[in-house]
Amino acid sequence: MSVHQPADEFPAFFDQAPVLRVHDTLAQFLGAAAGGVITYRYVDAVRLAGHSCPTVAGAYLMVVKGLGHLYADGQLPERGGIEVMMAEGREDGATGVVAAVGQGVPEWKKGDRVCALVDGGGYAEYVTAPAGQVLPVPAGFSMAQAASLPETAFTVWANVVERGRLAEGETLLVHGGTSGIGVMAIQVAKALGARVFCTVGTPEKAEAALKLGADAAIDYRRRDFMVEVSRLTEGQGVDVILDMVGGPYIERNLKSLAVEGRLVQIAFLQASKVEVDWMRLMLKRLTFTGSTLRARSPEEKERLSRALQDNLWPLLEAGKVKPVIDRAFPLEKAAEAHRRMESSEHVGKILLAVKPGIE
Repeated sequence: MSVHQPADEFPAFFDQAPVLRVHDTLAQFLGAAAGGVITYRYVDAVRLAGHSCPTVAGAYLMVVKGLGHLYADGQLPERGGIEVMMAEGREDGATGVVAAVGQGVPEWKKGDRVCALVDGGGYAEYVTAPAGQVLPVPAGFSMAQAASLPETAFTVWANVVERGRLAEGETLLVHGGTSGIGVMAIQVAKALGARVFCTVGTPEKAEAALKLGADAAIDYRRRDFMVEVSRLTEGQGVDVILDMVGGPYIERNLKSLAVEGRLVQIAFLQASKVEVDWMRLMLKRLTFTGSTLRARSPEEKERLSRALQDNLWPLLEAGKVKPVIDRAFPLEKAAEAHRRMESSEHVGKILLAVKPGIE
């Protein structure tokens, strides 16, 4: 027996939302849907979420828009036929003006200019964020500049500074030096007094990384980063490596570390399962660690937020660490923004502007 909530219990304007139809091979095989075609409406998303809000509406519309760009007119999206890979963190960074404050939140008030790490749903005009993950827009920063900060700042501080324990006088190798994470890592490490190397994919990106303060930018398409690291460190290796590639890079990273070195993994653009000779880990007393933001508790994210405000925000306001924005796209061109990211041609952060012109 199935129980359905009467349609008239929902606002009539819900019916104005676009309808989503997909083809489901399993449903067709089991005879659960005629021709395997399943129709979803906004009320289905509301029932699943248990409520309607800007985040739910934004997520539903984003799926409809995204599939519309991926599939030609008249072609049904194939359920299970799309694999989504995120090159950077799965959290979203958002910036704006506080519209409302929940009970027991004395530190923020309506009208405050803030940026925040939100647990998804950032592609929307209104978002909700735990108070502990909200930060003030740094003095002198535009809203767009502030929007580039949360996800990269949280990631770099948690992994380079805390897990990697990068100290003044040490050497850091950053893979993907001109990514959103990379440009932040280079600048934070230099501000802490470290020497910084990075890998990049083109001469133009190498030039951009050097301008940000990197001591060396290695074009991995033309040079072996292991050979270059050995040359630059006179065979000693680097103290910390920040890696988002994984796969065959893991063993090569371990070979590139100095004694007592730390390898910090933040993503796997390639394989997460590899065969490695771990004897080197013991002989050089290495540390292989990693983390992701999404799995952390709200309390842990709040602790990180306070660390950022105490340590990184002064560097931002002093101009020692600067936001690097590649391009800003209007929200309706989110698919184009993702194509830009997947092309790996960008330097710095790619932004979505919900309301263009807000500073």
